[in-house]
Amino acid sequence: MAGERGSGIGIRGYEKDDAPRIARLFHETVHSVNRADYSAEQAWAWSPEVPDPESWHARMSSRCTLVAERRNEKGDEVIAFAELEENGHLDMFYCRRDSVGRGVGSRLYASVEREARERGLHLIFTEASITARPFFERHGFSTLEERVVVRRGVELTSFRMQKPLGFRGGVAL
Repeated sequence: MAGERGSGIGIRGYEKDDAPRIARLFHETVHSVNRADYSAEQAWAWSPEVPDPESWHARMSSRCTLVAERRNEKGDEVIAFAELEENGHLDMFYCRRDSVGRGVGSRLYASVEREARERGLHLIFTEASITARPFFERHGFSTLEERVVVRRGVELTSFRMQKPLGFRGGVAL
């Protein structure tokens, strides 16, 4: 997938050097952005520490992982990422706190959906947090069910959501 540029934000495919920054972004997002809807206890159960970058690299390199980055005086900084599995499961979608509400997530999602269509997928599905649910609804996802998952003995609410990708005669609608 070619990188997308404009407004200082680029969307590109994952590279091994991204793993430490993505692992940290995930942990920090859970403990900042998601704290609007989850307690401190729930955030720590969700992400008790920054994940191991090597394990995350093994995982991310085996999936379609897209990265949003912003160019600044220090170089490019990772500000969001998404993981799309071969079956259309959008496993992870996280934006850094200072990028939420600035169109970064929408640009990243548009790239995910384009990638899914190019791969011939007819559906994208995810388990969205309370925090992410409105974002996915704005992008055409419907909620199938509310779920409660238990992590480290703590209950967390999430929502199974999906979005059909329309095709007619091999052309995306």
